Amino acid sequence: MSLGSFVFTSTALRSLEVDKDMLERQKYKKQLTSHHFNRYMLKKEIRDRAPLRSSTLPPAVCQDAVVQNALYTGDLEAMQRLFPRGSTANLIIEPQGGDMRWVPAGDGLWSLSYEQELTTPLHITASRGFTDCLRLLLQRGADVDQAPGGTAALHESCENCQPECTKLLLIHGANANAVTEEGLMPLHFCTSPESLECARNLLQYGAAINGRTQDENDTPLHVAAGNGLPEHAELYLRYGAAVDKRNNEGLTPLIAACAQPQEVQELERYFKVCQTLLAAGANAHAVDQDKHTPLHMACKNANPDIVDLLLANGACVNDMGYGGEAPMHNILKMASYKVSHQPERIVRALLNHGSIRVWPGALPTVLKHCCGSPRTIEVLLNAYSRLKVTDTWVEAVSSEALKEHKDFYESVFSLAQTPRTLQHLARFRIRVFLEGRLHKAVPKLDLPTFIKNYLLLEYRGYVH
Repeated sequence: MSLGSFVFTSTALRSLEVDKDMLERQKYKKQLTSHHFNRYMLKKEIRDRAPLRSSTLPPAVCQDAVVQNALYTGDLEAMQRLFPRGSTANLIIEPQGGDMRWVPAGDGLWSLSYEQELTTPLHITASRGFTDCLRLLLQRGADVDQAPGGTAALHESCENCQPECTKLLLIHGANANAVTEEGLMPLHFCTSPESLECARNLLQYGAAINGRTQDENDTPLHVAAGNGLPEHAELYLRYGAAVDKRNNEGLTPLIAACAQPQEVQELERYFKVCQTLLAAGANAHAVDQDKHTPLHMACKNANPDIVDLLLANGACVNDMGYGGEAPMHNILKMASYKVSHQPERIVRALLNHGSIRVWPGALPTVLKHCCGSPRTIEVLLNAYSRLKVTDTWVEAVSSEALKEHKDFYESVFSLAQTPRTLQHLARFRIRVFLEGRLHKAVPKLDLPTFIKNYLLLEYRGYVH
């Protein structure tokens, strides 16, 4: 019967269009799921082409909400009923729902659809730490290396820090070097302090200590360093990890640790990683593809303990990157944003190790960007014998910084009419004489401690 045989209201037509869209989305959803499943089965057939297994039946797709509920809640009694002796646990789970995403619908149109990711009972139980349920499934013959969504259950147990499940999978023959579609091995999923036991289990069962990721060419030591995991780094080094391997960006694990942005509460972890790497022989002078050294990166992320450590291991304060920036440039760019990281400690250490100073004409610009860290400004200005303070200096300091640190900035601005003190000039001359040797020579001088600290630019809260 033709559409023109009836009188359709606009509401009825819209309803028909909605129904049609729903049917199209359901059709696309089934096609998408079928595509993922067929792709998985094709890979499995190629991988398992041995004659002995050629007659093995493919795993069934399970959409049963009762089975899924038992798996996701770790209900062992329900699973014992659902997977009795003689049954198979080799299932592909198609979760209900999922995240919405835009997918092409043809003719240049896009529609919202649920993103379905195929998984297995092993993945669900292993990632949630349901050890007893996982053991039951393995006893029922579940394929330990099954990876319909591109990752094996072992990857997910490591990612979710489930050491007991990780060990159980390995005992049942899981491949410790299984590679995901993104080119990651299980060790690359050990990215948090809680995953240490998982990493230890993997190494005991033959995980490749220097295995590389496909995209970035990172080793597990790169991953541990970049995530600030000192115990992981120590473990990997004991198993023979290469301490100075480079990834695709030219980063060694030491550079990777220094290059990672760090919150205040993470500074100590990253310091311990660098300490461990340097003790194992890491090169403090290594450079990445942009000629950035570990010291450049540590200054950029304002970790004063790492800066002190690198300088103690011979890092050069005046190495230049391809952009012409020295470590001093990097810390001055970040001083106001990293006040809680004590950037003044870094500026002080660099100057005491012979760092180049800022061109005097650029001091107003530095003042503008660093005025939120008055201690950084104090250390910086005390490296000069004279300062030409002008109205530009006053304009460079924000009203907020001036209000919060009024006394300090008034002492700076007063230098417009007052020369530096004789005490400071004497300090300056000694520092020039000991240029590059201050950090070694001053502690050996037979002087009171407060004078030594003064020579090494200790903070006083004002400039004189």
